[in-house]
Amino acid sequence: MQSRVESPKSTARMRIGIDARELCGRPTGVGRHLAGLLGAWSSDPSTSRHTFVLYAPDAAPAPFGHTEMRIVPGSGGTGWEQSALARAVRQDRVDVFFSPGYTSPLAWTIPTVVLVHDISFVAHPEWFRWKEGLRRRVVTRWSAHRAVTVLTVSETARREILLHFGLAPRRVRCIYPGVVSLATNARVREHPTAGTPEPLVLFVGSVFNRRHIPDLIRAFKPIARSHSAARLEIVGDNRTYPHEDLAAIVANERLQTQVMIRPYACDAELSELYGRARAFALLSEYEGFGHPPLEALGSGVPSVLLDTEVAREVCGDAALYVRSGDLSAITSALNALLFDEAARATVLRAAPAVLARYSWTRAAAETLEVLEAAAHG
Repeated sequence: MQSRVESPKSTARMRIGIDARELCGRPTGVGRHLAGLLGAWSSDPSTSRHTFVLYAPDAAPAPFGHTEMRIVPGSGGTGWEQSALARAVRQDRVDVFFSPGYTSPLAWTIPTVVLVHDISFVAHPEWFRWKEGLRRRVVTRWSAHRAVTVLTVSETARREILLHFGLAPRRVRCIYPGVVSLATNARVREHPTAGTPEPLVLFVGSVFNRRHIPDLIRAFKPIARSHSAARLEIVGDNRTYPHEDLAAIVANERLQTQVMIRPYACDAELSELYGRARAFALLSEYEGFGHPPLEALGSGVPSVLLDTEVAREVCGDAALYVRSGDLSAITSALNALLFDEAARATVLRAAPAVLARYSWTRAAAETLEVLEAAAHG
C-alpha cells in the first residue's frame, strides 16, 4: 500500500508554476488532464489564496481562474523546457513547480512535482525511434529522481515506475484523474442504454502500434460484410513506429466506404461521434490509464478492451475484454455491443460505480495537497 503525502496545515499563499505547453494547439492526453485540474481549481474558492502561473510558448485557448499566463517564446520542446522555461520560472520566484507531462527543467532547486502518465519508453523501447526513446528515458528518469514527488494515474503505472526508476515508494503517488465529459446528447443524458439506428464503432486516441488498429479494422470486416450500415471511425494522429499505413489496410480489406480515418476531432465533433456510437474499441496492450473508454462510458457507449491489468483496474466490469490477436473474439464482442441489447445493458449497468471513482474535484484537491507539501519541504 502506498504511503500518503500529508499536506501541511497551512493557508499560506503560494505561487504555483505550471508547465502549460500541452494546453496549446490541439490538446490531447496531458493537455486534457491539466485542463481538468485547472478547471477544478478555478471553481474551488479555497484555492483562491494561490496563484497558478501558466508557462507556455503560446496563450492557452481558454482562461482559468486564479491564473497568470506567461508566454515564453520558443518551440515548446525539450530545449525550450531546459533553457527558456527554466529561466522564466527562476525569474518569477515561484514556490513550487508542477510538470504534468513527464519531464521538468533539471538545472534548478525549485521544489518540483512531476506527473508521469506511463513509462512505455522504458518498458518497451522498441516502440520508439532510438533518439526519441533515449531522450524520453533519460530526461524522464532524471526529472523523476530530482522531483519531490512523482505523481501517476494508476496503481499499475505506479508499480512500474517503482520497478524501473528505483524510487522510494513514499515518493510516488497514484492520483486517479477525472473523466472528460462530452455527453451533451439527450439520448446519453436521459437514456444511457438506448440504441441508435447507426451501428458505429469508435476509436479515439493517438494511433500507436500497441493499440493494434489493424486488428480492429480486420475484426470489424465481418461485421461490415453482414451489416451494410455498420461504420468504424478512427480518430487520432498516426504515431506508429514502425509506420502502419492504415489507409492501405482499409483499402486491402475493401472497407473504404465503411471505415473512416481522421487525425483529430475537436470536442464538439467528439461529442457528436460519442452520441452516435454504439461501441468503443481500444485494443491496447499498454496504457498508463486510458481515458477514452471512460469518456465513451460517460457518454453511454460501452467498450471492447484488451484484457490487461490496467484496463481491469480502470474500467472494472464496465467493458468487454478480449485477448490480444484473437480477431474472432474481438468481432464477437463488437457484435454484442452493437446488436445485443442485453449485453449492452449488462456492461452499462456497471458504469455508474466505475465512473464514480473518477472526479476532477477530488483529483485537483489531492494534487494541490501534494504541491503544498512539496513547497513546504
